[in-house]
Amino acid sequence: MQREIYTEDHEAFRQTVRTFLAREVTPHYARWEREGIVSRDAWRAAGRQGLLGLAVPERHGGGGEPDFRYSAVLTEEFARAGVPGLAVGLHNDIIGPYLFTLGTPEQKRRWLPGFCSGELITAIAMTEPGAGSDLQGIRTTAEDRGDHWVLNGSKTFVSNGILADLVVVVAATAPGGGARGLSLLVVERGMEGFERGRNLDKIGQKAQDTAELFFHDVRVPRENLLGELNGAFAHLMTHLAQERMAIAVAAIATAEHLLELTTRHVKEREAFGRPLARLQHVRFEIAEMATECAVTRSFLDRCITEHTAGQLDAVHASMAKWWATELQKRTADRCLQLHGGYGYMAEYPVARAYTDGRVQTIYGGTTEIMKEIIGRSLLG
Repeated sequence: MQREIYTEDHEAFRQTVRTFLAREVTPHYARWEREGIVSRDAWRAAGRQGLLGLAVPERHGGGGEPDFRYSAVLTEEFARAGVPGLAVGLHNDIIGPYLFTLGTPEQKRRWLPGFCSGELITAIAMTEPGAGSDLQGIRTTAEDRGDHWVLNGSKTFVSNGILADLVVVVAATAPGGGARGLSLLVVERGMEGFERGRNLDKIGQKAQDTAELFFHDVRVPRENLLGELNGAFAHLMTHLAQERMAIAVAAIATAEHLLELTTRHVKEREAFGRPLARLQHVRFEIAEMATECAVTRSFLDRCITEHTAGQLDAVHASMAKWWATELQKRTADRCLQLHGGYGYMAEYPVARAYTDGRVQTIYGGTTEIMKEIIGRSLLG
């Protein structure tokens, strides 16, 4: 089916992204995976190409384009290229909105130019060893000392944790206040008492640095409070729809790309003297995946349109995230099976997609959390 959500300008931007990926990312990606981290040069190159801060106002160095469809194009092309290590989606779609919607004029002047140029890489630190989706379990604390906060605690599974120059930390600022007593504090590289742990060894997304972070009596200036005091819960809920949409867009784009690769493979690969595509079971597998992708794409494009118009609610974003990521996981498994032994080889894109994509149903809210949100909206 012909997609109708993109204009000529969006498609021209798509070509820009593809050119960037071919020149600055894919030639280096195997090395980044071996090293477990992306080169900072790639971030600066993305900034020069105008791929960072798409929605940030031009006066702060950004693209000045709030149209989410540009972010969706960027996400789709990175997903098709199989290069999740350069986490521009995390930077643009998840952390960016906190900075340019909650930041004070002084904070915006201080942080956004570097955010857009790639000089300042960002991360958000929410998960703790004992607290994941349950914000009430957060134990990291920030004590008010007048002109500064004293931050203590630890975070884990922080994407961009090693490279990050700015880390948005979720901390308890009202003891005993539960989820309603949390605030967002921006911790900057070099602050005394801020330490990074190991670069965590994951089963996939090897080029994406994911770290443990530790805060021991870190003096965070008063002016690094982001948003309202004790307002983190509301801030986080406000921006979760976009985070989940970004994950869902990557999921359906990956599933579609895997289907393309596998369709080509079964046409070329022979077994018992004829192409795999001649086997009825293989045709049924391809038919089922193609139908599931087409139906999901229709729903996702509608969600992209709604979100661009500022009308997508949390429930439908949760539906999109749950359904698309589970489809991605299912499709990766079926496509790997159809590749046979080749599918198990790390040099094949389908193998990397299988391990890289497994986290999609976990971060941004697990599938189970998505179902809970949907169920509560229907049943109370």
